[in-house]
Amino acid sequence: MNRNTRGSIIRPDPLPESASRPVVTPLSPSVVYASETPDALDDQYEGRVHGYTYSREGHPNADVVAKRLDAMEGATGGWVTGSGMAAVTAALLGLLKADDHVIGGNQLYGRSLRMMKEDLPRLGIATSLADPGDVKAMAAQIRPETRMILVEVVSNPTLRVADISGLAELCRDKGILLAVDNTFTTPRAFRPFDHGADIVIHSITKLLAGHSDVMLGYVVARDAALNERMRVFSITTGMTPSPFDCWLAERGMLSFELRFDRAQATAVALADHLSELPGVKRVIYPTRADHPDRNRAETLLAGQGCNMVSFELDGGRAAANAFTRAAEGLSFAPTLGDVGTTLSHPASSSHRALSVDERAALGMSEGFFRVSVGLEDPEQLKQIFSTAIGEAVSK
Repeated sequence: MNRNTRGSIIRPDPLPESASRPVVTPLSPSVVYASETPDALDDQYEGRVHGYTYSREGHPNADVVAKRLDAMEGATGGWVTGSGMAAVTAALLGLLKADDHVIGGNQLYGRSLRMMKEDLPRLGIATSLADPGDVKAMAAQIRPETRMILVEVVSNPTLRVADISGLAELCRDKGILLAVDNTFTTPRAFRPFDHGADIVIHSITKLLAGHSDVMLGYVVARDAALNERMRVFSITTGMTPSPFDCWLAERGMLSFELRFDRAQATAVALADHLSELPGVKRVIYPTRADHPDRNRAETLLAGQGCNMVSFELDGGRAAANAFTRAAEGLSFAPTLGDVGTTLSHPASSSHRALSVDERAALGMSEGFFRVSVGLEDPEQLKQIFSTAIGEAVSK
C-alpha cells in the first residue's frame, strides 16, 4: 500500500523492486536506517543479522571500500575512516592507554611525527623514535611498557626502506604489536600481513583513490579483538567516512593497478633522468644502485620501487621557489598518488614543524623535493623537469 497517497506521510516507501540490479554501486547518503521492531534492532546490534542503524556506525559505501581493501591486503574486518590520520589515530589511541609506550619510525609522515612527539605524551602515552631500518636501534628503545611499534614501509619523504622482516621478528619475541603504514607501497608492492605485521594502515586519499578528490583512511588488525577495539573507538570519536568519498574511492580503486604500474614505470625513468641533470645534487629512488637500502627494497618489495621519487637541488630555498614557478603543468601541492604528477617541498609543508637541524638530520634541505609521479607521457614529464630545473639553477 502506498501510504503517501494523501500526502500525510513524509518518507516514501522503499525503492521499487527490480528484476535487474545496478552495475555501479549506488550512493547511499542516508544518515539513519529504519528497523522494523526493537527486537529486529537487537538482532542487528547483537550480530544475529547484518544491518545499518546510524551512518557513524557504518554504511554501505564504506563497507564496499573496506571489503575491497580487505581482499587486497589479505585481511578481514578492516574499517574505513574519514582520513589517513584518523586511521593512524584509531590504531594508536584505540589500542594504547596511559602509561603505555610506543616506538615510531623516525621518518614518519609529518603529522604522525607530531602525534608521536606532542599529542600522545600529552595523553600519558610515552613515545620514542628510531631508525626503522635498524632493528638494533629499535630494540634499544624497548621498555617493559612498550606495546607497539609504528613504521612506514617506505619513509616519507626520504624513501628509506624499513626492515619489516626484522621488526616483525623483534615484535614477536617481545610481544609487541607491529603497525605498518602501507600508504606509499600499497598492496600492489607489499602486503604487511604476509611479512608478520599485526596492523595495517592506509591513507586511501592517496594512490588507492588516486584523483585528489577523496579524504579517507583504512585500518585493520590481524586479530579480530583488536579490530573491534579500533572500530568502537572510531565510532565513538566520530571518525565517520563520507559515503560520497567512499563512492568516489571505489571508482578510483577499479583502475588502481593500472595507474600504479604506469606511474611506477615512469618514476623509474624520471629518477634516471633527474640524476643526469646539472644542479641536481642527489636522486632517491628505492631500486637505484645508489640507494642505501636497495638490497632490502629488492627483497622486500620484489624489485618494485613504487611511484615516489625524491631529489635535492643546489641553491636552497631560492632554487626551490624558482623550480616550482617554472614547473609548468605540475601541481605544487602537499599530496601524492594523484593521476597528475605533484611536487612536495617538505621544509614548507609536511615537515615544517621540525627545526632546520632536525630536517637536516633526516636529509631534508631547503632544496629537497618529493615527487609523486602521475600518468603523464614520460618524455613530456622529463622535458618539464629539465626546463624547470634549468631555470632554477641558472638564477
